[in-house]
Amino acid sequence: MGELANHLRRELDRYSPGGKLPSSRALVERFRVSPVTVTRALAQLTAEGLVVTRPGAGAFRAAPRPATTATGDTSWQEVALSADGAADVVPRTVDASAVLATLAVPPPGVIEFNGGYLHPSLQPERAMAAALSRAGRRPGAWSRPPMEGLPELREWFARGIGGAVTAADVLVSAGGQTALTTALRALAPPGAPVLVESPTYPGMLAIARAAGLRPVPVPVDADGVRPALLADAFHATGARVFVCQPLFQNPTGAVLAPARRPEVLRIARDAGAFVIEDDFVRRLVHEDAGPLPSPLAADDPDGVVVHVGSLTKATSPSFRVSALAAHGPVLERLRAIQVVDTFFVPRPLQEAALELVGSPAWPRHLRAISAELKTRRDTMTAALRLQLPDFALPHIPSGGYHLWLRLPAGTEEQSLTTAALRAGVSLTPGRPYFSAEPPAAHIRLSFAAVAGTGEIVEGVRRLRAACDEVR
Repeated sequence: MGELANHLRRELDRYSPGGKLPSSRALVERFRVSPVTVTRALAQLTAEGLVVTRPGAGAFRAAPRPATTATGDTSWQEVALSADGAADVVPRTVDASAVLATLAVPPPGVIEFNGGYLHPSLQPERAMAAALSRAGRRPGAWSRPPMEGLPELREWFARGIGGAVTAADVLVSAGGQTALTTALRALAPPGAPVLVESPTYPGMLAIARAAGLRPVPVPVDADGVRPALLADAFHATGARVFVCQPLFQNPTGAVLAPARRPEVLRIARDAGAFVIEDDFVRRLVHEDAGPLPSPLAADDPDGVVVHVGSLTKATSPSFRVSALAAHGPVLERLRAIQVVDTFFVPRPLQEAALELVGSPAWPRHLRAISAELKTRRDTMTAALRLQLPDFALPHIPSGGYHLWLRLPAGTEEQSLTTAALRAGVSLTPGRPYFSAEPPAAHIRLSFAAVAGTGEIVEGVRRLRAACDEVR
């Protein structure tokens, strides 16, 4: 598509403004490309303002753009955006760099060890396309949905959580990031402390800081968050919110130990605090994981837990359907904030989610990625032990899509990240995962965003070359 768009862009000077370009059929025959490629190339030129398309008539060269006006002086905004208005207000910092690091597409030829989503070859593209097609034909599919979400989809999410959670406790939300944002806004006022696992998901830290909250770290080990330190943190800070990922924690891959689960809930309840449970990769379990523990929300009769679950990680970054679950007065606050922020999740996407999870293709897809992720994890683990034996891998997860490694003493994260990119592999440095000073240098390597095991082996080889360069 990009090559065709570039060729057409160069040829535009042949046409006067308003002049008609060759038909789509003629372009297909001339360049030997598919009609979809032609459509996308013309859409790209239309977005750039170079071409105008008229349904039924064709594509035409656009009129020249008027000369741009002089650039104004926006320096006053630095003062306006930094003025807090009160000495006791925590400054808001909106830093999306850590999130962009996992969303950015690396240059061609670079192996993507920094990705946060399934490679297209692992996504259920046919099943999603079929679901979206069927959803669009459902009666009322394009009408406004209930503010809380479609009842059938809320019921499906509730069954996945279990315990006493019902459809009435569930709100359908637009992806896990949106759900986390809603939960933090509902539970913590600006300036308040919020307890977070250390290390933890950088996107959540970015949400908290953008809302003017103060993330306070609570260390985790191979069994999840440490209850004694959690209790100390609640006592020292007076926090009323703790955000955690009890299952396949990002980035460590740890699972909260059975003995710690009731302790975490008791400690939060005694502190009069909420636990935001980010259950983000329950559907990315590996084939050898065994039975999974239920969500914390399933064992919570007192309304301590606000649960976040999502379909995105197991499908596609564009399939942004998730759920918030809670009971008690907090549910109404969550609902009010979500309605104010986003109104509702588009009904066609909710209908498509119902079609997808209700189809025979859904369990087949989950079984397939379960087996493939285990194979990729084992391949990356073996390659690291062979090529980089001095990289510490304290925990091999049985779910999720990445490994968390501690670097040898004296190895600098950013230098290694830069050298790795020069060598043709992108990775994620560990510093953004800590809300305070990190205890050691780390990197996170994803094995889900690459094309296959061959890329994993080659990527680790390139990483070894980068390590040799910086040592």
